[in-house]
Amino acid sequence: MDSSRYVFFASMVAYVGLDPRKDINFVRRTGTESIQLLAEGKIDAYLGFPPEPQELRARKIGHVLVNSTTDRPWSQYFCCMLAGNREFVRKHPVATKRALRAILKSADVCALEPERVARFIVDRDFAKNHDYALQTVKSLPYGRWREFDAEDTLRFYALRLKEVGMIKSSPQKIIAWGTDWRFLNELKKELKR
Repeated sequence: MDSSRYVFFASMVAYVGLDPRKDINFVRRTGTESIQLLAEGKIDAYLGFPPEPQELRARKIGHVLVNSTTDRPWSQYFCCMLAGNREFVRKHPVATKRALRAILKSADVCALEPERVARFIVDRDFAKNHDYALQTVKSLPYGRWREFDAEDTLRFYALRLKEVGMIKSSPQKIIAWGTDWRFLNELKKELKR
């Protein structure tokens, strides 16, 4: 239960008052097996990441309960964050900023040219199905990185993880000890649309 799927799911169910350790019986299977079990009614739910939701929808399996890209509060926060080794960032600030700039510029490309990005993903064998890749790129809020508040995101998820006992530190301590928004704030100014 140490996967990113479990951590994300645990934070979601804790938010609505469930204890993932007591209230849910988890079944560990591959994505393909899980989809089949859901189709057969042998499991009640499945947390899918692209291209699984697209496949489930195409096969008319299940119903969407929560879509973290459109449903609040999840849609108001970053779904992913970039972390760097503290010592590397300290020793190589220019490289760190360049890497972050490249990632943020690629997010802009995804937002502005989803067809091109989907074609690239399939051409490089990161995905098999062009339509699913395109649906995924179009559905993710790549263009909103300038609007989201990274510190608020970290606070929100840290609270959720503390609720389920996955972390002991307070969100304030994690933010004070483990974050540096300097590069992101500089790039928000530099990379204006």
